[in-house]
Amino acid sequence: MSTLSRGAALIYTLLVVELLFLLAAAPGLGLLLLLDRCASNVPLFALCAVPLAPAASAAVYALRRRRSDLADLRPSRDFLRGYRLNVVAVVKLWVPALTVLSVLAVTLTNRGAAGIPAWWSTLLLLLAAVVLLWSANALVIASLFVFRTADIAKLAWYFLVRRPGVALGTAGILLTAGAITVLASEAVALLPASLLIAGLVLVSRPMCAEIEERFLL
Repeated sequence: MSTLSRGAALIYTLLVVELLFLLAAAPGLGLLLLLDRCASNVPLFALCAVPLAPAASAAVYALRRRRSDLADLRPSRDFLRGYRLNVVAVVKLWVPALTVLSVLAVTLTNRGAAGIPAWWSTLLLLLAAVVLLWSANALVIASLFVFRTADIAKLAWYFLVRRPGVALGTAGILLTAGAITVLASEAVALLPASLLIAGLVLVSRPMCAEIEERFLL
């Protein structure tokens, strides 16, 4: 197959996955885009973010199964199958992570009134970063493998230390998404969602390969 055909297949897959991601996340996106960025809305932000993880999980599943053959491109089928298979497992992991992140966000946004020292704020920011990186690992594992929820949580922690390169790559993707959100808006940050998720799939390959080699029979 020519390079042009492979490129066309990739672009088609990314566009379809992007559209389906936005549709799957739509229940929370409409309200999310209407909310003001203030501390009192943090719980609502968290509630709106719940559908994002199952949508991202389905995108991870579809992009991991991506085919370069134009005659056999079915990203929509893969996306829907990934959503159906993984929605429950992903929500079980994502909701507790969102709860922790919400508590940290409320604490940090009210640090002046609460008299929290700068060094403690730094620790809370580091904790939030670790939770986000753990969530990304857990999302990928839950999307591509069938384990118990507790085992997925443990593997996600394990690979934060075991594969620092994966964590570093994931951090770069999260920082990119965060920078777009801060400089533009949540809506603009969602436009390249399929590209960012494709990057997550790419940087997570060493972790996935080790899981296949060591933890699957």
